[in-house]
Amino acid sequence: MHVGSFVLAAQFPGQGQGEALHRAVRSAQVTEEAGLDAVWLAEHHFVPYGTCPSAITLAALLLGRTRRIQVGTAVSVLPTVHPVALGEQAALLHVTSGGRFTLGVGRGGPWVDLEVFGSGLAAYEHGFPESLDLLVRWLREPSVAASGERFAFRAVPVVPRPTEALTDVPGPEVVVACTSPASVRLAAERGLSMLLGMHIGDEEKAEMVALWRRHARATGRPADEIARAAHVSAGVCQLADRRTDAVETLLKAMPGWLKQGLEAHTTVDGRMRAMRDPLAYTELLCGLHPVGTPRLCADRLAATSERTGISRFALLVEGSGDLATTEENVRRLGTEVLPQLR
Repeated sequence: MHVGSFVLAAQFPGQGQGEALHRAVRSAQVTEEAGLDAVWLAEHHFVPYGTCPSAITLAALLLGRTRRIQVGTAVSVLPTVHPVALGEQAALLHVTSGGRFTLGVGRGGPWVDLEVFGSGLAAYEHGFPESLDLLVRWLREPSVAASGERFAFRAVPVVPRPTEALTDVPGPEVVVACTSPASVRLAAERGLSMLLGMHIGDEEKAEMVALWRRHARATGRPADEIARAAHVSAGVCQLADRRTDAVETLLKAMPGWLKQGLEAHTTVDGRMRAMRDPLAYTELLCGLHPVGTPRLCADRLAATSERTGISRFALLVEGSGDLATTEENVRRLGTEVLPQLR
């Protein structure tokens, strides 16, 4: 089992953007100091829900400030970038970090980002498979050409070529955020592990893992590849000596952040969208994830792994909104929870 932190660079009410980013960087550094395995970085545009607009840029900074842990994006939003440009950046980080970078990608949402970056709604609604295939080819082949609906260009060499620079590491891993049966099938057909969101529980995640395996087998993926797939479960973690104290910490801070953050999302085409109730959503997260004593948190992680077959966890550790509390939370995760799992 591999446990890492999930960093959104969340801007809580009354905080500045610099404060949120500073807490994000420190959270990642403490993640390594505490003995965790990875840090996963979220990406958002134009909203206080997350103040990091480029997960791969922040990943580059953190790879330079750490020496051991994996650093991954969770996720880089593929419809708003050119897949070759993202692939070049991923290859560069893979080579220069000695293979410590993981590229998580996702479809994102129907947000105004699509208007600002000029990719358009079609890139979100229909273009993700083409972008994903071009990205994966860039990270696996010596030269690449394209003749798709969105991307068309002559063959060009891949520089740097990640599979050539590190012969013992087969290029940066690509993980796909999956929220629907269609995205599960997309990942399975390509043999790519999934990142599953914090809004669903063990039963639904187990169903998605089982669906991934069925599609992977039906597509003819090798049996050893299917067995090696290491899916990632996103969740929330808050530690305290009593469960009631951990829950109280999150209930005091997260609803205000969720309310201002989620309300700030603007759709590109004016479509109506349902808003989650921030308090009810926080309560749901507290019930689904390791929130409570170290013993409870270890038991919850072990149970999720057993029920779902998931071996990697990306845990939101900044739910208090406070830097000192976040650092303590990460350190306790490393010193009091991990030993019980290993």
